[in-house]
Amino acid sequence: MAIVILLLIVVSVVAVFSIQNALPVEITFFFWKFEASLAIIVFLSMLCGMIAGAIILSLLRIKPTTKKIVTGSVEEKK
Repeated sequence: MAIVILLLIVVSVVAVFSIQNALPVEITFFFWKFEASLAIIVFLSMLCGMIAGAIILSLLRIKPTTKKIVTGSVEEKK
């Protein structure tokens, strides 16, 4: 529950920041240049970071499962 509240606070802060900074800015990425609203750039950057964090977190939580195959019981080996 605490994670949901923290996530809502972060999204709210980014939303307020984006609304107050809605001026167009020029973005340069390698050979591409384009203009976009600062609000859109901030929101997309936050969204990409959250997706990357979720992917990394889910990869860290996956544990390889090792199954032991038991062939026969103790009584059969005697």
